[in-house]
Amino acid sequence: MTALTHDSRSSRTTTGLLLALASATSFGLSGVLARGLLDTGWSAGAAVTVRTVIAATVLIVPGLLAVRGRWHLLRDNAGLVTVYGISAVAGAQLCYFYAVTYMQVSVALLLEYTAPVAVVLWLWLRHGHRPSGLTVLGAAIAASGLVLVLDVISGAELSTVGVLWALGAMVGAASYFVISADEGNGLPGISLAAGGLLVASVVLGTAGAVGVLPFRGSTAPAVYDGHSVPWWLPVLALGLVTAAFAYVTGIEAGRRLGSRLASFVALGEVLAAVIFAWLLLGELPRPVQMTGGLLVLAGVVVVKLGEGRAPLVVEPLPEPEPETLSESPAA
Repeated sequence: MTALTHDSRSSRTTTGLLLALASATSFGLSGVLARGLLDTGWSAGAAVTVRTVIAATVLIVPGLLAVRGRWHLLRDNAGLVTVYGISAVAGAQLCYFYAVTYMQVSVALLLEYTAPVAVVLWLWLRHGHRPSGLTVLGAAIAASGLVLVLDVISGAELSTVGVLWALGAMVGAASYFVISADEGNGLPGISLAAGGLLVASVVLGTAGAVGVLPFRGSTAPAVYDGHSVPWWLPVLALGLVTAAFAYVTGIEAGRRLGSRLASFVALGEVLAAVIFAWLLLGELPRPVQMTGGLLVLAGVVVVKLGEGRAPLVVEPLPEPEPETLSESPAA
């Protein structure tokens, strides 16, 4: 029984890791694809809204089918889905897309992915999961790396507005990891993704309709590494690959790994984004920023190590009662 339980746990973790890597790689492509559209005149609001609407359209039917006969789950979790849609979907995407209009994709993403440290702090303040000394050390390493990413020592210019947008994306990413990993609500992962994307579509669409969110599009070809592609190709890829697929796999990964480990593995998005930015945009961070990025990643790794690993607890089978207890005293 212990071996079976251990095998099941290992299989669940392995599946979670594969899903997390698939999600991270997909998310890592979003900034690069968006940058190609933004350079042709698309506004960040329009790119995010179209991406979200496409993903919601694709997932709404599977999301409803997953809760068929259990409609109370949607009613009971309406507030959670709304928060998820506004913060983890609309907020994180919009802030990130605005950030990449002011700075390199890789630098914006490195700032956003201080989110795992924010997750650890949230779990400490909200649930009393106090970090260890190693966790604090990791946070300090990540903070020093952040200084290098911002390149404040050499006095290089870095957009303050871009930094603020990237930190806003960090808050949205942290809420994404925390909410996605919660299995206690009973809501299927695909239903949470569909609901969150639908809420985000309504919020972003309304903001664009009333003029609060600039909404501009273009049918000019998008250019990646000197090659032009039709505008609708990156738009579809944003909706299908970097949103629908990425959110569903990310939620399923979080539920198998937990918010801490899922946020750690999701750092693969940073590496994927750097590779995609290099291949498709010809962008690479400056050496000092690359060093800072490595320190940020190292700091988050140390944070994760400082949390330790919860021991596997297996409930023992009940001990059979001795035969003598079932016999009468006279025997």
